[in-house]
Amino acid sequence: MLGTEFRTGSPEWIDLGSPDTRAAAAFYGAVLGWEFASAGPEGGGYGFFRRDGGTVAGLGPLTEPGAGSAWMTYFRTDDAQATARAVTDAGGTVRTAPMSMGEATFAQFTDPQGAQFAVLQSGRGLQRASQEGALVWVELHVRDPQAAIGFYQGLFGWRTQEMQGPGMTYQVLSIAEGDQQEGSFGGVAPLADEREDARWVPYFAVADADATVAAAAAGGGSVVMPAANIPGVGRVAWLADPAQALFAVLKPDPRQS
Repeated sequence: MLGTEFRTGSPEWIDLGSPDTRAAAAFYGAVLGWEFASAGPEGGGYGFFRRDGGTVAGLGPLTEPGAGSAWMTYFRTDDAQATARAVTDAGGTVRTAPMSMGEATFAQFTDPQGAQFAVLQSGRGLQRASQEGALVWVELHVRDPQAAIGFYQGLFGWRTQEMQGPGMTYQVLSIAEGDQQEGSFGGVAPLADEREDARWVPYFAVADADATVAAAAAGGGSVVMPAANIPGVGRVAWLADPAQALFAVLKPDPRQS
Protein backbone atom coordinates (compact mmCIF):
# COMPACT_ATOMS: atom_id res chain seq x y z
CA MET A 1 0.00 0.00 0.00
CA LEU A 2 1.24 3.46 -0.87
CA GLY A 3 2.19 5.23 2.35
CA THR A 4 4.27 8.07 3.75
CA GLU A 5 7.16 6.02 5.18
CA PHE A 6 9.28 6.44 2.07
CA ARG A 7 11.93 3.95 1.01
CA THR A 8 13.96 3.62 -2.18
CA GLY A 9 11.61 3.48 -5.14
CA SER A 10 8.51 4.67 -3.26
CA PRO A 11 6.37 7.37 -4.85
CA GLU A 12 7.34 10.25 -2.57
CA TRP A 13 5.94 13.37 -4.23
CA ILE A 14 3.59 14.39 -7.00
CA ASP A 15 2.98 17.74 -8.58
CA LEU A 16 1.06 19.39 -11.37
CA GLY A 17 2.54 21.74 -13.94
CA SER A 18 -0.20 24.04 -15.15
CA PRO A 19 -0.49 27.04 -17.50
CA ASP A 20 -2.96 28.62 -15.04
CA THR A 21 -2.25 27.72 -11.43
CA ARG A 22 -5.14 29.81 -10.10
CA ALA A 23 -7.65 27.95 -12.30
CA ALA A 24 -6.05 24.60 -11.43
CA ALA A 25 -6.34 25.33 -7.70
CA ALA A 26 -10.01 26.15 -8.10
CA PHE A 27 -10.70 23.01 -10.16
CA TYR A 28 -9.02 20.55 -7.80
CA GLY A 29 -10.51 22.31 -4.80
CA ALA A 30 -13.99 21.66 -6.20
CA VAL A 31 -13.26 18.12 -7.37
CA LEU A 32 -11.02 16.68 -4.63
CA GLY A 33 -11.57 19.07 -1.74
CA TRP A 34 -8.03 20.42 -1.81
CA GLU A 35 -6.85 23.76 -0.45
CA PHE A 36 -3.94 25.57 -2.06
CA ALA A 37 -1.16 27.25 -0.09
CA SER A 38 1.48 29.31 -1.90
CA ALA A 39 5.15 28.68 -1.18
CA GLY A 40 5.60 32.46 -1.09
CA PRO A 41 7.42 34.99 -3.28
CA GLU A 42 10.60 32.90 -3.30
CA GLY A 43 8.69 29.86 -4.60
CA GLY A 44 8.37 31.11 -8.17
CA GLY A 45 4.63 30.51 -8.23
CA TYR A 46 4.92 27.04 -6.70
CA GLY A 47 2.66 25.94 -3.86
CA PHE A 48 1.02 23.01 -2.12
CA PHE A 49 -2.31 21.26 -2.24
CA ARG A 50 -3.50 20.29 1.24
CA ARG A 51 -6.29 18.10 2.55
CA ASP A 52 -7.23 17.51 6.20
CA GLY A 53 -4.20 19.50 7.32
CA GLY A 54 -1.63 17.52 5.32
CA THR A 55 0.11 18.09 1.98
CA VAL A 56 -1.18 15.82 -0.80
CA ALA A 57 0.51 17.34 -3.91
CA GLY A 58 2.33 20.33 -5.36
CA LEU A 59 1.30 22.84 -8.03
CA GLY A 60 3.45 25.13 -10.13
CA PRO A 61 3.61 26.93 -13.47
CA LEU A 62 4.96 25.18 -16.55
CA THR A 63 8.70 25.68 -16.89
CA GLU A 64 9.66 23.81 -20.07
CA PRO A 65 9.06 25.49 -23.45
CA GLY A 66 6.23 23.79 -25.30
CA ALA A 67 5.27 21.61 -22.32
CA GLY A 68 1.65 20.66 -21.79
CA SER A 69 -0.07 20.50 -18.43
CA ALA A 70 0.64 17.17 -16.71
CA TRP A 71 1.05 15.42 -13.39
CA MET A 72 4.58 14.34 -12.43
CA THR A 73 5.37 11.45 -10.07
CA TYR A 74 8.60 11.59 -8.03
CA PHE A 75 10.18 8.39 -6.72
CA ARG A 76 12.49 8.18 -3.70
CA THR A 77 16.19 7.84 -4.44
CA ASP A 78 19.18 7.79 -2.13
CA ASP A 79 21.44 9.34 -4.78
CA ALA A 80 19.94 11.52 -7.51
CA GLN A 81 23.25 11.82 -9.35
CA ALA A 82 23.66 8.04 -9.52
CA THR A 83 20.06 7.66 -10.69
CA ALA A 84 20.65 10.20 -13.47
CA ARG A 85 23.66 8.22 -14.67
CA ALA A 86 21.66 4.98 -14.56
CA VAL A 87 18.84 6.58 -16.58
CA THR A 88 21.16 7.61 -19.41
CA ASP A 89 23.04 4.29 -19.33
CA ALA A 90 19.72 2.47 -19.80
CA GLY A 91 18.57 4.63 -22.73
CA GLY A 92 16.51 7.24 -20.92
CA THR A 93 16.87 11.02 -21.03
CA VAL A 94 17.70 13.54 -18.32
CA ARG A 95 15.29 16.46 -18.74
CA THR A 96 16.29 18.29 -15.56
CA ALA A 97 19.69 17.44 -14.08
CA PRO A 98 19.86 16.88 -10.32
CA MET A 99 19.19 20.20 -8.62
CA SER A 100 19.12 21.18 -4.96
CA MET A 101 16.05 22.89 -3.58
CA GLY A 102 16.34 23.54 0.13
CA GLU A 103 17.06 20.25 1.89
CA ALA A 104 15.98 18.18 -1.11
CA THR A 105 17.53 17.26 -4.46
CA PHE A 106 15.32 16.44 -7.42
CA ALA A 107 15.76 15.47 -11.06
CA GLN A 108 13.37 14.82 -13.93
CA PHE A 109 13.69 12.20 -16.66
CA THR A 110 12.04 10.56 -19.64
CA ASP A 111 12.19 6.76 -19.83
CA PRO A 112 13.13 4.97 -23.10
CA GLN A 113 9.46 4.69 -24.14
CA GLY A 114 8.67 8.36 -23.55
CA ALA A 115 7.05 8.37 -20.09
CA GLN A 116 8.16 11.26 -17.90
CA PHE A 117 9.00 10.78 -14.22
CA ALA A 118 11.16 12.31 -11.53
CA VAL A 119 13.15 11.44 -8.41
CA LEU A 120 13.50 13.10 -5.05
CA GLN A 121 16.44 12.70 -2.68
CA SER A 122 15.68 13.67 0.90
CA GLY A 123 12.90 16.20 1.41
CA ARG A 124 9.73 15.73 3.43
CA GLY A 125 7.48 14.07 0.87
CA LEU A 126 3.71 13.75 0.89
CA GLN A 127 1.95 13.94 4.25
CA ARG A 128 -1.19 12.08 3.18
CA ALA A 129 -1.50 8.93 1.05
CA SER A 130 -3.99 6.10 0.54
CA GLN A 131 -6.84 8.04 2.11
CA GLU A 132 -9.67 10.14 0.71
CA GLY A 133 -8.39 13.00 -1.41
CA ALA A 134 -4.81 11.70 -1.52
CA LEU A 135 -2.60 9.69 -3.87
CA VAL A 136 -3.40 5.98 -3.67
CA TRP A 137 -1.77 4.39 -6.75
CA VAL A 138 0.44 5.25 -9.75
CA GLU A 139 0.22 3.44 -13.07
CA LEU A 140 2.57 3.28 -16.04
CA HIS A 141 1.10 2.80 -19.53
CA VAL A 142 3.63 1.87 -22.21
CA ARG A 143 3.91 -0.05 -25.48
CA ASP A 144 6.31 -2.65 -24.04
CA PRO A 145 5.60 -3.33 -20.35
CA GLN A 146 8.38 -5.88 -19.92
CA ALA A 147 11.02 -3.52 -21.28
CA ALA A 148 9.72 -0.78 -19.00
CA ILE A 149 9.87 -3.06 -15.97
CA GLY A 150 13.48 -3.90 -16.77
CA PHE A 151 14.38 -0.21 -17.03
CA TYR A 152 12.84 0.76 -13.69
CA GLN A 153 14.14 -2.34 -11.90
CA GLY A 154 17.61 -1.16 -12.89
CA LEU A 155 16.92 2.16 -11.16
CA PHE A 156 14.95 1.13 -8.09
CA GLY A 157 15.01 -2.66 -7.79
CA TRP A 158 11.21 -2.88 -7.97
CA ARG A 159 9.53 -6.28 -7.70
CA THR A 160 6.55 -7.29 -9.85
CA GLN A 161 3.60 -9.63 -9.54
CA GLU A 162 1.60 -10.64 -12.61
CA MET A 163 -2.18 -10.35 -12.56
CA GLN A 164 -4.77 -10.88 -15.25
CA GLY A 165 -6.87 -7.80 -15.94
CA PRO A 166 -9.73 -7.25 -18.39
CA GLY A 167 -8.20 -8.32 -21.71
CA MET A 168 -4.59 -7.80 -20.61
CA THR A 169 -1.78 -8.87 -18.29
CA TYR A 170 -1.18 -6.36 -15.50
CA GLN A 171 2.03 -6.11 -13.48
CA VAL A 172 1.75 -4.90 -9.88
CA LEU A 173 4.82 -2.95 -8.71
CA SER A 174 6.34 -3.16 -5.23
CA ILE A 175 9.41 -1.58 -3.68
CA ALA A 176 12.47 -3.79 -3.21
CA GLU A 177 12.28 -4.02 0.59
CA GLY A 178 9.89 -5.74 2.97
CA ASP A 179 6.65 -7.61 2.33
CA GLN A 180 5.81 -7.50 -1.37
CA GLN A 181 2.08 -6.98 -0.96
CA GLU A 182 2.50 -4.31 1.71
CA GLY A 183 5.09 -2.58 -0.47
CA SER A 184 2.91 -2.42 -3.58
CA PHE A 185 2.25 1.09 -4.89
CA GLY A 186 1.39 0.90 -8.59
CA GLY A 187 1.25 -1.09 -11.78
CA VAL A 188 2.28 -1.36 -15.41
CA ALA A 189 -0.16 -1.93 -18.26
CA PRO A 190 0.06 -1.88 -22.07
CA LEU A 191 -1.25 1.19 -23.84
CA ALA A 192 -4.83 0.67 -24.97
CA ASP A 193 -3.99 2.57 -28.16
CA GLU A 194 -0.38 2.47 -29.37
CA ARG A 195 -0.84 5.92 -30.93
CA GLU A 196 -1.05 7.37 -27.42
CA ASP A 197 1.97 8.64 -25.51
CA ALA A 198 3.53 6.54 -22.75
CA ARG A 199 2.74 8.05 -19.35
CA TRP A 200 2.48 7.69 -15.61
CA VAL A 201 -1.09 8.19 -14.36
CA PRO A 202 -1.77 9.15 -10.70
CA TYR A 203 -4.84 7.75 -8.94
CA PHE A 204 -6.47 9.70 -6.11
CA ALA A 205 -8.76 8.03 -3.58
CA VAL A 206 -12.33 9.31 -3.43
CA ALA A 207 -15.44 8.44 -1.45
CA ASP A 208 -17.71 8.48 -4.52
CA ALA A 209 -16.23 8.07 -8.00
CA ASP A 210 -19.44 9.01 -9.79
CA ALA A 211 -19.86 12.22 -7.81
CA THR A 212 -16.22 13.10 -8.51
CA VAL A 213 -16.75 12.55 -12.25
CA ALA A 214 -19.77 14.85 -12.15
CA ALA A 215 -17.82 17.52 -10.25
CA ALA A 216 -14.95 17.35 -12.75
CA ALA A 217 -17.30 17.75 -15.71
CA ALA A 218 -19.09 20.65 -14.01
CA GLY A 219 -15.74 22.32 -13.39
CA GLY A 220 -14.69 22.27 -17.04
CA GLY A 221 -12.80 18.97 -17.00
CA SER A 222 -13.43 16.03 -19.30
CA VAL A 223 -14.26 12.38 -18.73
CA VAL A 224 -11.64 10.18 -20.41
CA MET A 225 -13.05 6.92 -19.04
CA PRO A 226 -16.43 6.87 -17.24
CA ALA A 227 -16.63 5.35 -13.78
CA ALA A 228 -16.56 1.56 -13.92
CA ASN A 229 -16.18 -1.26 -11.42
CA ILE A 230 -12.97 -3.30 -11.55
CA PRO A 231 -13.29 -6.56 -9.60
CA GLY A 232 -11.00 -6.69 -6.60
CA VAL A 233 -9.95 -3.07 -7.03
CA GLY A 234 -12.93 -0.71 -6.81
CA ARG A 235 -14.69 1.87 -8.93
CA VAL A 236 -12.34 3.76 -11.24
CA ALA A 237 -12.63 6.73 -13.61
CA TRP A 238 -10.10 8.58 -15.75
CA LEU A 239 -10.43 12.35 -16.01
CA ALA A 240 -8.63 15.35 -17.47
CA ASP A 241 -8.63 18.80 -15.90
CA PRO A 242 -9.48 21.92 -17.97
CA ALA A 243 -5.84 22.17 -19.13
CA GLN A 244 -5.93 18.47 -20.19
CA ALA A 245 -3.74 17.07 -17.40
CA LEU A 246 -4.74 13.41 -17.05
CA PHE A 247 -5.48 11.78 -13.69
CA ALA A 248 -7.63 9.00 -12.30
CA VAL A 249 -9.82 8.52 -9.25
CA LEU A 250 -10.52 5.35 -7.31
CA LYS A 251 -13.19 4.41 -4.82
CA PRO A 252 -11.38 1.41 -3.30
CA ASP A 253 -13.21 -1.87 -2.85
CA PRO A 254 -13.60 -2.05 0.97
CA ARG A 255 -13.00 -5.79 0.83
CA GLN A 256 -9.43 -5.09 -0.31
CA SER A 257 -8.57 -2.89 2.68
